[in-house]
Amino acid sequence: MARDLGELNREDFARYKDDVKKEGKPFFPRAIFHDTVMSFIVVCVITALAVIWYYDADGVKPGILGPWYTEPADPGTTDFVPRPDWYFYFLFYLLRIFKWPETVFIATVGIPTIGLMLLIGLPFYDRRRERRPLHRPVAMVAAVLTILSMAVLTWKGATAKEALGSELVTLVPKWAEEQGFADNPEAVKGAELFAQSGCLNCHTYMGQGAGNLGAPNLSEIGATNDASYFVQYLTNPAAFGNTVMGSYAYLGQENLAALGDFLAASKGTSSK
Repeated sequence: MARDLGELNREDFARYKDDVKKEGKPFFPRAIFHDTVMSFIVVCVITALAVIWYYDADGVKPGILGPWYTEPADPGTTDFVPRPDWYFYFLFYLLRIFKWPETVFIATVGIPTIGLMLLIGLPFYDRRRERRPLHRPVAMVAAVLTILSMAVLTWKGATAKEALGSELVTLVPKWAEEQGFADNPEAVKGAELFAQSGCLNCHTYMGQGAGNLGAPNLSEIGATNDASYFVQYLTNPAAFGNTVMGSYAYLGQENLAALGDFLAASKGTSSK
């Protein structure tokens, strides 16, 4: 009685599995063919993306995949936020989590090195012959959690918004009204300098800023000292024991005086 095609296929597959078990899979021609097909697909995808990018964009006007080029660099701008390439966004966001000086080493060296060493050592400490995913719950859970963590950190790093001086300066009238120095032109000028000079990259003020490096909230700093003290402090923070903050003497005495008036006027909301 003639055997059906399904039975013949099962016998052929059984013989193939037996041969693989005894002799292994030959690299040529099967593996080379698979690699060639996959490489061809990757090249086609990259070529298609390049064609779409070229014909969809127009100079600095972005298309689906971004512009051909961006505006010339301006070394004097305060609005440029340096960012790494997208595949480093997860490390970029780790730096926002471990933002204190004592913990930066953990984000830049510690965690990446530990992950790399675990990956390199995988063949040595994982000696199980079982490779079916459902039979390896611990390995699968670890892999899924790692991928999810990197995906979330990459997304957070890509969408993280930095405080730009040109945007923060629009908040000065609100600060002046809430702090009660709207009728003090020197304090208002100092507030504008404060917003544009990158101070909020480390400090916080009226709910704005990053709070990096453990820098204090300056919303009520005026209750602690007068304007002359703040001018001296900004001129040489190291003389007051602050070796992290740089000197702002380059701003000149006129601007430092305005910043001092602003900080001295910052004593909390005027309703207090």
